[in-house]
Amino acid sequence: MEGGLSNPSSVSSTSGPCSHLWARFITLRTNIWETYQSKTISHWILLLLSSLGMLVAFPASSLLSRIYFSNGGTSKWIISWVAVAGWPLSAIMLLPTYFICKTLPTPLTLKLAISYILLGFLSAADNLMYAYAYAYLPASTAALLASSSLVFSAIFGYFIAKNRLNASMVNGIAIITAAMSIIALDSSSDRYGNVTSSQYILGFFWDIMGSALHGLIFALSELVFIKLVGRLSFHVVLEQQVMVSFFAFMFITIGILVNKDFRGMAHEAETFKGGKSSYQLVLVWSAITFQLGVLGGTAVLFLSSTVLAGVLNAVRVPLTGIAAVILLDDPMSGFKILSLVITFWGFGSYIYGNANVSNKASS
Repeated sequence: MEGGLSNPSSVSSTSGPCSHLWARFITLRTNIWETYQSKTISHWILLLLSSLGMLVAFPASSLLSRIYFSNGGTSKWIISWVAVAGWPLSAIMLLPTYFICKTLPTPLTLKLAISYILLGFLSAADNLMYAYAYAYLPASTAALLASSSLVFSAIFGYFIAKNRLNASMVNGIAIITAAMSIIALDSSSDRYGNVTSSQYILGFFWDIMGSALHGLIFALSELVFIKLVGRLSFHVVLEQQVMVSFFAFMFITIGILVNKDFRGMAHEAETFKGGKSSYQLVLVWSAITFQLGVLGGTAVLFLSSTVLAGVLNAVRVPLTGIAAVILLDDPMSGFKILSLVITFWGFGSYIYGNANVSNKASS
């Protein structure tokens, strides 16, 4: 028995499904090792940190938004403003690419400036829509609904940026859509006692609308790179992130001033559960975690591929749901668990199809 197991040739020569699986395992192991050797250790360390940034920062940002509302916060404008108030962090990350990496800033033409302003306005509206979602929905439900942004990204990408779709990607879109329908049918099981039916429906509506707008922003950003910039690199995407976040920050600041929500921050801090210090910590860490998540996603996209970014984006959905159930005592019904599983399945189908499209495009 030991002699048979220790002889690889005897296993590989055996016909049948076992030999086929063994051959595929050997090929996969070889490809992984070759990929690992093709990059430096610093590359893999940076990729690991960027991946952790997506898997930790984004769920943390979602939970903090829900904590803000559940502990006494009421202003949708304030929590929207906080999401983009951390834009200087992206600027701090961008500056070394000019001085250390010796890259040149992208020339700011009139069309490019207008595109940044437009994307900034859309991002401000997107943040405000998501704020309404987290004001009225459990964090786990809001995160599940927000995963529909993949559906809208694929649809808008197909019509605007002329991205290709295949059967597997369309299947993933249909599955995720079905998962969203399951949540809608089971809306009564996870509604908070202090949230009315109309408010829950409003939160559901704005979450889907925010996801649709997020998909549109993604497609328009890709179009800007294709038509106006003509190149795609890490520092170029970081430049866009800084400019779009800056203009979003300006638009939301104007909205807060018009709505006079800055005046209400002092009262919110006094009545906030845990006191003024807790209020400040929630806002500060909301700003930091959101920007770290964005930076992590940008780094993963260019250190690896859109496929890995899609995988991590899929994984963070159940992570947010699980964290919300454990830390915030979110209700988790059987239908929501089913929706979570189906969503994960839909992500897998879409990512598999996207990988095939990418492989055909590169061959």
